[in-house]
Amino acid sequence: MKFGAVPVTRAAGAVAVHSIRKSGLVLKKGTLIGSAEIAALQAAGIAEIVVARIEPGDVSEDAAAAEIAAAVAGDGVRCDRAFTGRANLFAETAGVLVVDKAAIDRLNEVDESITFATLPAYKPVVAGEMIATVKIIPFAVAAAARDAALAVASRAVPLIRVAPHRIRKVGIVSTLMPGLAPKVIEKTLRVTEERLAPAGAAIVAERRVPHEQSALAKAIEEVLSAGAELVIVFGASAIADRRDVIPAAVETIGGQVEHFGMPVDPGNLLLVARVRGRPVLGAPGCARSPKENGFDWVLMRLLAGLEVTREAITGMGVGGLLMEIVTRPQPRAEPAAAERRRIAAVVLAAGRSTRMGGPNKLLAEIARRPLVRIAAEEALASRAAPVIVVTGHQRSEVEQVLAGLPVRFVHNPDFADGLGTSLRTGIAAVPADADGAIVCLGDMPQVDAGLIDRLIGAFDPDRSALIVMPTFEGKRGNPVLWSRRFFPDLMAVEGDVGARHLIGRYGEAVVEVPVEGKAALVDVDTPEALVGVRAEIETG
Repeated sequence: MKFGAVPVTRAAGAVAVHSIRKSGLVLKKGTLIGSAEIAALQAAGIAEIVVARIEPGDVSEDAAAAEIAAAVAGDGVRCDRAFTGRANLFAETAGVLVVDKAAIDRLNEVDESITFATLPAYKPVVAGEMIATVKIIPFAVAAAARDAALAVASRAVPLIRVAPHRIRKVGIVSTLMPGLAPKVIEKTLRVTEERLAPAGAAIVAERRVPHEQSALAKAIEEVLSAGAELVIVFGASAIADRRDVIPAAVETIGGQVEHFGMPVDPGNLLLVARVRGRPVLGAPGCARSPKENGFDWVLMRLLAGLEVTREAITGMGVGGLLMEIVTRPQPRAEPAAAERRRIAAVVLAAGRSTRMGGPNKLLAEIARRPLVRIAAEEALASRAAPVIVVTGHQRSEVEQVLAGLPVRFVHNPDFADGLGTSLRTGIAAVPADADGAIVCLGDMPQVDAGLIDRLIGAFDPDRSALIVMPTFEGKRGNPVLWSRRFFPDLMAVEGDVGARHLIGRYGEAVVEVPVEGKAALVDVDTPEALVGVRAEIETG
């Protein structure tokens, strides 16, 4: 293929490489230039144009893309019409995407002008979903390169296909132990039904039996006899060994344990077995949660009738860490229910108010209430508990204006060394059973209980929402809610800059809660600020 700038008068039969807009002319990239285009270019005062010209032995981008797409597509895949050198491939049916990675790698190695990209292997897909694309980089490709790509595809038919869902009937067996609440079983069934629905599968038989080998073995046989094509066992206690209750029950009825454990977290304690030729899964504890985990990876393949071998499971390690460690302080622990999370409030009231020029701003009154009392009362009116007040400068005066409030005082003797010392003092006083703490400043009188509750409501460890803060028009402010995971980092904060650097470090765990007005984020640092806030509050 020839490529380069030529006089407009010699551009006939070539393809425009760049879009051109001038003097009312719009010539799009990829346009085949004919006499009309030449006349329009000349009328626009353009004397030269960069073009590509296909030579003998070349194949146009669209033709090459269409041929390669047709060659790589297998069952359940349709190819769209090629345009601008791209041919997209779509799923014809719901199922699981199966790709030949080694062959696709070889195809992409043929020539830099030929590329083939797909969705991740074994991804569940729905009918009509785009699953892959063939893209030819230049306007034409050498026929020899096209032929080499087709040869790769022909040796590994197909490179991509959709395995349709085949298993429709699922049996569930839950084992019971003292302390396992019935609502846990009910939630597990709801979550499982939601998992199965996209595959068109449903629970056809369900049993609940004691966590004991013989009872479990009988229950598995019962759900298989009821027509289950796949059985999932949710143990009241996680499988700890191949000789544990669930694998032992499988072997009792003549089944085979094919693999125990997987290099996917969450999902490590998964058991794959087979009874009467039908798959049986010993579910890890994380399978009770709707969040993606290793159990999903195996279940989706089985629902599509794909074999899940030991080699397939042991090959899941790369990419198998499904959640950042920073968000998972206890990988094996079940997430606490949102309504049971406990968030403490830490009100920082130890500063010297140096920018106020003398008076302690926390003792200044707005509507007959000292600033620090406003902060404490709003924290007490929220869902946060307990409310911890960190004192320092003028300790007795601060405690006096808070007299009668059910707050917990902790004193920071090193308050003169900066905000970091007060933060450490407050975090150290948070009860051990608290899931997090919301750090409030004593000089922000427009932070009310409603805002604090909104921040607490946005805190969701299950969704990696571990640091929650308010924003106004993109600007972040206080207070900030911190998951217990970050307490060690907060305890290490020094100086007077607070924990802003931690927010930047752990950006993936930050959730922002927009506020309607800037006033809620204003802190009283100067006499002028105090006058302004007082006027705004007292005049309504």
